Amino acid sequence: MSEGPGSVSGGPGRFASPAGWLASGLVAVGVVFLGLACAQLPPRQIDDVCAIFAEKAGWEVAAFSAERRWGVAVPVLMAVLHQESRFRSRARPDWRLGLGVIPLGPASSAYGYGQAKVGTWDDYQRMAKRPDARRDRFADAIDFVGWYGDVIERVAGVPKDDTFNLYLAYHEGPGGFQRRSFERKPWLLGVARKVKERADSYRLQHQACRPPAVAVAPAP
Repeated sequence: MSEGPGSVSGGPGRFASPAGWLASGLVAVGVVFLGLACAQLPPRQIDDVCAIFAEKAGWEVAAFSAERRWGVAVPVLMAVLHQESRFRSRARPDWRLGLGVIPLGPASSAYGYGQAKVGTWDDYQRMAKRPDARRDRFADAIDFVGWYGDVIERVAGVPKDDTFNLYLAYHEGPGGFQRRSFERKPWLLGVARKVKERADSYRLQHQACRPPAVAVAPAP
């Protein structure tokens, strides 16, 4: 009797060899890791907020959710993240060097999209009631920027639509801003001007491509 397709001892059938199982498993794992890696990549056109939202599924909804919750406009939120990390999820500060050549570790604990430091992030998790929030997750990072903008307005009196001074306070902290520590840092004043210009540019872009209504998650 001839062996039909799918028999145990015949040709190719439904019973794959262990090597075949292993190969299929490795391919599947590779596809998963490739997808995760691509999801972590920054947008290709970081100077165009419309292109960013078109490329990154869920980012616009997350941005509007943060705006609704904290009252900081989407263009301002996005301009701050652009300056802090260029939308790199695992961005860190440059390393400190001992004797000019020996790596001593990152210059601070800042990490993620918003370059939030550990202590400030801990405050955010507690005060915003988001204990599982992560600095390298976009939705959490943009919500953090909105929360910090709200803190800055309440503590230092900086309006949420004053992008220039809001960024100075974001960088220096509300206390540092009140002590006017930025006056000793001319380079920081230049960076804050760039952030304001970026927010203005993003605002014009977004007015042209923003959908009539964007569904956002209800504010907690």
